[in-house]
Amino acid sequence: MIKSRVKRYRRRRGSQRAPQALQSYHLAAEEQLSFRMLQTSSFANHSWAHSEGSGWLGDLQTHGWDTVLGTIRFLKPWSHGNFSKQELKNLQSLFQLYFHSFIQIVQASAGQFQLEYPFEIQILAGCSMNAPQIFLNMAYQGSDFLSFQGISWEPSPGAGIRAQNICKVLNRYLDIKEILQSLLGHTCPRFLAGLMEAGESELKRKVKPEAWLSCGPSPGPGRLQLVCHVSGFYPKPVWVMWMRGEQEQRGTQRGDVLPNADETWYLRATLDVAAGEAAGLSCRVKHSSLGGHDLIIHWGEKQLRLCWEIMKIALGLLSVGLRKWVGMLGTRRVKLGQSK
Repeated sequence: MIKSRVKRYRRRRGSQRAPQALQSYHLAAEEQLSFRMLQTSSFANHSWAHSEGSGWLGDLQTHGWDTVLGTIRFLKPWSHGNFSKQELKNLQSLFQLYFHSFIQIVQASAGQFQLEYPFEIQILAGCSMNAPQIFLNMAYQGSDFLSFQGISWEPSPGAGIRAQNICKVLNRYLDIKEILQSLLGHTCPRFLAGLMEAGESELKRKVKPEAWLSCGPSPGPGRLQLVCHVSGFYPKPVWVMWMRGEQEQRGTQRGDVLPNADETWYLRATLDVAAGEAAGLSCRVKHSSLGGHDLIIHWGEKQLRLCWEIMKIALGLLSVGLRKWVGMLGTRRVKLGQSK
């Protein structure tokens, strides 16, 4: 059955190649130059498993997989790219077969390859405009396990004998390797080019960041944690640093770049300093939307007074809490004495 479905897919795909637009199209952010398909499959036991799938153009989710209906969810008006309805239907049928077969095969092979329940398998596959053009990596229990390297499956360094044995088995299935080469090497680049063309206006949009300063929890007596908040920017790549004049402060700690609800991004950068050394510091932000004009916010007396006020309030609340706790403890002791 699988082989017949594979042959039908080959006939439908034909010999189409990625259009020339894929070679000449450039976006400002390097992270937007690949299309990635993510899969997470959780196996509770030999009879229960669940898979989730999604598609991403750079850091923007464009597709999802409806596990109930077994259909592709198109999350953007342009998520169809330039593929015809028939091409998308063919891909959907192939994914339906894949998700169903994947769970069956893993459950049937779990004992043979000593996969211990419960376990999770994650797969990242896709294509990029930059070399290497295609990629497929698999993780087991959150650790790199194996990958598809052009014409063969290869175990990840340090994955052990189990990964080696699974690769030996997978490399026997030539039809599966041919389909992967076709999907990742031909279909994926065509789809990527179509997505980038159809979604050009959204992908090229630029939103300027907003920034403000605050203080975080005190790192110790006489010290301050300065916090620079940068929010609402798009695309994702951004540079944020605490500065003294033109001198970068190497103690700057950047958090993760997190998504906002409107598909822009947020980041905070912190710096621990002695209270007397905060004056003269500033937070500098570089982003493609700023046209080369950095956003600079200076730490001043206003922020310092605010920090001291917050610290006073925090100490006051702590003092009140301690008094209440001591009072409750004394009441309990009195009650215990009376009971005796």
